[in-house]
Amino acid sequence: MPPHLQDVVAGYAQGYFLMADERTGNLGWYESGTHTLMPLDSRLHIPKSLRRVLNQGRFSLRTSADVAGVVAGCADRPSTWISGELAEVYLELAGLGVVKTFEAWQGDTLAGGVLGLHLGRAFIGESMFTAIEDGGKVALVRLCQHLQARGFSIFDAQLTNPHLTRFGSYEVPLAQYLPMLAQAVKGQAVFEL
Repeated sequence: MPPHLQDVVAGYAQGYFLMADERTGNLGWYESGTHTLMPLDSRLHIPKSLRRVLNQGRFSLRTSADVAGVVAGCADRPSTWISGELAEVYLELAGLGVVKTFEAWQGDTLAGGVLGLHLGRAFIGESMFTAIEDGGKVALVRLCQHLQARGFSIFDAQLTNPHLTRFGSYEVPLAQYLPMLAQAVKGQAVFEL
């Protein structure tokens, strides 16, 4: 692994995350006093309206079938921390099996997906997007269930927002998160479907 990518992986394994400054586009390391975790157990809340969508089976699921498409979808918004440089880092790490995507497809169309880093038994979510209504939500919920079934111990969504809270996300202080992350990174779990 090239040294600059080793540094990226090491940073994430220590609880930091990369973001591009919206004004300058320069990449920088960030840390937070709390981390938002997605539940990988019975605390996962699936809204009733989304349960209906899941039961309809409108979407098929794939892992890392179109990483570039998910990165582009996540970056395509008026305000984004995913610069061209960061997108390239994600794609390089995907080529090494570190960056993964969990995707919802409707036929041959990418409907939504979640982008993140797979480190041992930890999945560190970077971003998600929706191209077809409910595609991103389906990908998020099915990813939580998938990670639980595969023996992952952490799904770190990093920062909280009302969207994640709807699904049962919760915050843990950095002092609690770092030992959890250190233990998870040492483990092994298979991400692919």
